[in-house]
Amino acid sequence: MFSRFHNRKGFTLIELMIVVVIIGILAALAIPRFMQATTKSKQSEAKQLLKQIYTMQRTYRQANTTYGDNGASAAAEGVAIQTFPEIGVEVMAGNKYAYDIVSAQNTFTATAAVNLDDDVTIDTWTMDQDGNLVNTINDVTT
Repeated sequence: MFSRFHNRKGFTLIELMIVVVIIGILAALAIPRFMQATTKSKQSEAKQLLKQIYTMQRTYRQANTTYGDNGASAAAEGVAIQTFPEIGVEVMAGNKYAYDIVSAQNTFTATAAVNLDDDVTIDTWTMDQDGNLVNTINDVTT
């Protein structure tokens, strides 16, 4: 009286295909969000270092009545520690962003730039003497 279907073990092809489709839909939703989250986390390097440059520029100006390190820069993907010697800021080895400082007696602008996701857009952050941190070109959303 046993039916041949009672001893059936495993899954049918249709059941497996449904599971594959569900996994594909979940991956299509999750992978872009994951990539955006990782590039946003890389932006924290620029924010942190620009804030450090701002603090050290303010300290330098208190002592010297002008801002320091005019025209100084630190390359992206540094293999060694690079410094902005006048203001005492170190850019650690392996940095993602390239940093530049343009300063005068009463103003300065520090810039961080990098291509985060290998497209044509360059992610660019700036910090000025008033502490304004601005993402002028956002590589994550464009």
